[in-house]
Amino acid sequence: MFRFASLLAASVALVALVACGAQPDPAAAEKEAAASQKAAEAPPAKAEQPMSTNGLTEAEFKALHVLKEGEAPALKGSMVEIGGGQHYLSLPAGEPPRAAVIVIHEWWGLNAHIKHWADRLAAEGYAALAVDLYGGETATTPDAAMAAMKAVDPAVAAATLEAAARWLDDDARVKATKTGVIGWCFGGAWSLQAGLKIEGLDAVVMYYGRTVTEAEALAGLDAPLLGIFARQDGHISNESVDAFEAALKTAGKTATIHRYDAKHAFANPSSGAYDGPLAANAWTKARAFLAQHLGQ
Repeated sequence: MFRFASLLAASVALVALVACGAQPDPAAAEKEAAASQKAAEAPPAKAEQPMSTNGLTEAEFKALHVLKEGEAPALKGSMVEIGGGQHYLSLPAGEPPRAAVIVIHEWWGLNAHIKHWADRLAAEGYAALAVDLYGGETATTPDAAMAAMKAVDPAVAAATLEAAARWLDDDARVKATKTGVIGWCFGGAWSLQAGLKIEGLDAVVMYYGRTVTEAEALAGLDAPLLGIFARQDGHISNESVDAFEAALKTAGKTATIHRYDAKHAFANPSSGAYDGPLAANAWTKARAFLAQHLGQ
């Protein structure tokens, strides 16, 4: 069902340079690093673990990132091996998944925050596969995140996403008939690239990721796209978002762009730029978009 076309070198170079600029405070970063390590060492949670059938509100989602006495919030999924790498799969409790979503991390890597996003999507009824494009590395400082991001081999990342799509299509627990992709910052840029290169995707959600502003370069986008951006973003300019929206229209693509009066990484509860009300509004839109295009 899925085939990954060859990546354009220029596009990949732009993706590799994008940065999730909002820096978490050091104490929060240390706590999240400890939480990620503890979660990685813990036995995988069973799929039967109860989960809210109504999904997570923004307040509930934020609470997952507030650690008490060094305890990591319980994760619902488990690690799976795909193409020689370890990725995080979260499944709905007590029922088959209605569709699948590939989840692409920020420049911090596949940490607890992104795993909680996968759990959040699983609570909505999706098989959520959070891919690791850093080969097991996570970062807690901007310098480490930048180094990890620059070390990404675009060809390897592309192959990882292709393998993830095929795995969701074939795995007996999923058997995806429809698949979407969602990502933030670095992951938002790769979410767009996945939409451009993977045949058969049904929905693309990108949060404040680097844009493509030439209509011709958007020719490969077959899936409907939802873009969520911040007007006070110091990395993705308002002008580039305007050009992206215009290029999508010129290319005749189905796309909706939302802009928020917020800073970069405003939807990340572990970020100093987090804005709860705006994050909740953006999630409402993303949730409805995925439901519309992935079914039910």
